[in-house]
Amino acid sequence: MAARTAPFSRFEFMIAWRYLRARRAEGGVSVMTWISLIGIALGVAALIATLAVRAGFRAEFVSTIVGSNPQITVYSAPMEVAEGSGVYSKLIRDYAARSDRIKAIPGVVSAAPAVRGQAMVSFGDRANVADVYGLALSDLKNIPNIAHSDDAQGDIDNFGEGIAIGIGMARDLGVTVGDTVKVISPNGAKTPSGTSPRVNAYKISYVFSAGRYDIDQTRLYMPFKEAQSFFNREGGVDEIDVDVADPEGIAEWEPAIMDASGKGTLLWTWKDASSSFLRALSVEDNVMFIILSILVLIASMNITSGLIMLVKNKGRDIGILRTMGLSEGSILRVFFLCGAFTGVIGTLAGLGIGVLFSVNIDHVMGFVNWLNGGDAWDPSIRGIYHLPAKLQPWDVTKAVALSLTLSFIVTIFPARRAARMNPVEALRYE
Repeated sequence: MAARTAPFSRFEFMIAWRYLRARRAEGGVSVMTWISLIGIALGVAALIATLAVRAGFRAEFVSTIVGSNPQITVYSAPMEVAEGSGVYSKLIRDYAARSDRIKAIPGVVSAAPAVRGQAMVSFGDRANVADVYGLALSDLKNIPNIAHSDDAQGDIDNFGEGIAIGIGMARDLGVTVGDTVKVISPNGAKTPSGTSPRVNAYKISYVFSAGRYDIDQTRLYMPFKEAQSFFNREGGVDEIDVDVADPEGIAEWEPAIMDASGKGTLLWTWKDASSSFLRALSVEDNVMFIILSILVLIASMNITSGLIMLVKNKGRDIGILRTMGLSEGSILRVFFLCGAFTGVIGTLAGLGIGVLFSVNIDHVMGFVNWLNGGDAWDPSIRGIYHLPAKLQPWDVTKAVALSLTLSFIVTIFPARRAARMNPVEALRYE
């Protein structure tokens, strides 16, 4: 009669570890064990690194949006300028009062009246299209990525003496701080013969980098009063740019801002502007997780192959252990531990590799660039200037839990096969 032993006793661990370390001449399957272990480690490392890069990309993308653009833009619906005139305008005339009411809402960080327009900027024989924002200096300083740009040139306090442009536009035009550029608007001065283009010359007082390629290529900031005059917005603004304490929970402030802005208000949030891209990122995250999970599963299946070979090679040992009184449960646990050891060691190795890869992503990309002979990360396509990585505890936990679960599951079948082996049949031909 088989002896009853406590589950996962010390001797079961000892036998499993000895079988796992056995050399091929002793009936071991060290080669298959190593293949399984390396496969699981690489699969887990790839999963962790991919999740970290995806999380870092989303965080960097969102950071450049909310750090360079208004989180909520307050518009006004078109209204008739004078009753019966048939002339409509979207300008916000009471912008000072509206801004004050919005600023009074708890959680609102800033509310900046802004003039918006498009213009052409030229220097010598070079020209570029600009997305122009007319802001006061105090409001410009409230934009984190603009006011605290690491690659900024000039002094933002001199903004009132000139204009501020993105570093990409400055590079394309071949200008720097102190140079004078021409800003041209097709909707310029109104004359008896019609509207003629307005051409003004402005000195560049500040060059910034917002961290986004498209913003750095097209963004131009003009002093508020000057922008009102340049774009014929005297006495009004196009929008009020609002920032809140928690950009991710922006929906909480929308009703209060609508009430404070009054009748005819329209809101446009950063999530509205980027919803399609953010949804695409979420879909890609889920698809990548599924694909890499399949790779981990394939690597885990090698454990099954190795254990089946181990059971076949250790048939005589199983018969002897059973005749000595070990129960089917003990045999099952011994071979389960053989597979579990491989899964755990491979998972821990993959965890270390994945974390190291994610932490040193800049060095990895530097090596890839050297190997590729150029810039493998094109900011004009991807929007941001570098490939970021952000390790999140939940992502690491998911990867480790998935690997361990799959490793434990695939060991059950060969372990049960070993436990059910008839000791008489196992010893018959020995």
